Amino acid sequence: MDVETRLAGIVRNTEEVVTPEELKALLERAEHPRSYIGYEPSGPITIAHLITVGKIRDLVAAGCDVTVYLADWHAWINDKLGADLERIRACGRYVQAAFGALGVDAARVRYRWASDLTGSSQYWARVVRVAKATSLARTKRAMSIMGRTEEESDLDTSRLFYPAMQAADIFELPVDLAYGGMDQRRAHVLAREVAHHYDWPVPSAIHTPLLGSLKGSGRMDPVGPDGAGKMSKSDPSTAVPIPSSDATIRERIGAAFCPAKQVDGNPVVEIVRFIVFPWEGKLAVDRKPAHGGPVEFASLPEFLDAWSSGALHPQDLKAAVAASLDRLTAPARQYFAEHPGAGPESFAAKPVS
Repeated sequence: MDVETRLAGIVRNTEEVVTPEELKALLERAEHPRSYIGYEPSGPITIAHLITVGKIRDLVAAGCDVTVYLADWHAWINDKLGADLERIRACGRYVQAAFGALGVDAARVRYRWASDLTGSSQYWARVVRVAKATSLARTKRAMSIMGRTEEESDLDTSRLFYPAMQAADIFELPVDLAYGGMDQRRAHVLAREVAHHYDWPVPSAIHTPLLGSLKGSGRMDPVGPDGAGKMSKSDPSTAVPIPSSDATIRERIGAAFCPAKQVDGNPVVEIVRFIVFPWEGKLAVDRKPAHGGPVEFASLPEFLDAWSSGALHPQDLKAAVAASLDRLTAPARQYFAEHPGAGPESFAAKPVS
């Protein structure tokens, strides 16, 4: 596969590439560049993770040596799952199984835990070096990578370790190409700044868009660059967890914010843009004859033209999106049905006796 083809696969469906010139140069000198995505095991994955899985598959197809980094210590610092490391690691095992069921080839992807690194004094020396090259104000601005505000850093000193650890991870693994959602861009930019400070190899980065809350943002704006308004695992009504039954998918999508003709800030349209077309390459709408009959959109521009003109009713769009999501998540639903105890129940809080 030539460099241009590999590059096209890596950057497709991304929102930002830092920088395109660096990424092309990386592919020209490395047949198997080291790439990673850091994932904090913190609860059930959602349909938004189909964006993640799709990009991991793109990276593998482009010849990248991909690491999925299960950030158990980071989730502990971030008070996820009751700050219970046992539950966090059970969640990490569920994430690994879910990604596999959705099409991430375990033979071509490496899974590593943050706890693989944290036992090393070399790792903590790297964290200290990152911290020494970063002001307290800069660290607090990076708190958004945790889904936290700058003010929340004052509640728990351990949270200030998080940005320095995430940047250190990139150099300790090590990583040529960092991947994450747009909410992780500050961590990747911080790593690049630190690399320039110490003359370490500078990682390139790619960022995919964030999927908006099914409730909508209440305004015409899409999800913010730091993740404001995105799907949330902590609020079930904003997302569709994996696995979900067909009935749950239809219920959640059916109740989603989806004003007619509106494109920006419309979570159902975002699902079509960021999931349905990248995964299925088309959108099939099975309308009743009275409503125009079945129609299939072969391209995203064709769909957006029909939607913005009012030629497609919100209820018909929702039904089509629900059907697509049901097909795409069916392998995960089947896997967890065949492996009872491996799903979200594996990291559920134990009842108080």
